[in-house]
Amino acid sequence: MPKQIGYVVGSLRKDSINRKLATALIRLGPPDFTFKELRIGDLPLYNQDDDKSQAPEVQRLKSEIRGCDAIILITPEYNRSIPGVLKNALDHASRPYGQSAWTGKPVGIIGASIGAIGTAVAQSHLRTVVAFLDMPLLHSPEAYVHVKEGLFDDAGNITVAETRKFLHGWMDKYAVWVKKLTG
Repeated sequence: MPKQIGYVVGSLRKDSINRKLATALIRLGPPDFTFKELRIGDLPLYNQDDDKSQAPEVQRLKSEIRGCDAIILITPEYNRSIPGVLKNALDHASRPYGQSAWTGKPVGIIGASIGAIGTAVAQSHLRTVVAFLDMPLLHSPEAYVHVKEGLFDDAGNITVAETRKFLHGWMDKYAVWVKKLTG
């Protein structure tokens, strides 16, 4: 039976390099995995007052998460941390307390940046959040993709053989790990 992998792109920008990374990564996935983007751009700002009556967009996100076997979080780094839109989605789907849709979902974290250290600091912060959300985390290999001109072709493929090989290895390890945890 195919594994349903939900993925969240932590950038709303149409031409986001992290969206391009998500597209390329999915193409490297095993044939028995299906991928579904968990949209986060339409969520209202999190307000605990709304926990008793969550917006339809929040209910949709939580339902989609529950329908997934595992998650991939693809994050940019904004001001040495995770984007507000990603944190907002993590907060919404974890509330109200005791009703988190994230609990127990195996998660892989990856990200891309034009900066030399990639998304290392953002991923460090994100690892802290997913640990609290009780999401089993693929710890290694860590993947901080440094994006230079020409890394992606017009079709969204990775053009640098070494990077493609690394990402293929990351996806292979993620797939084996997810299958081990989800049966």
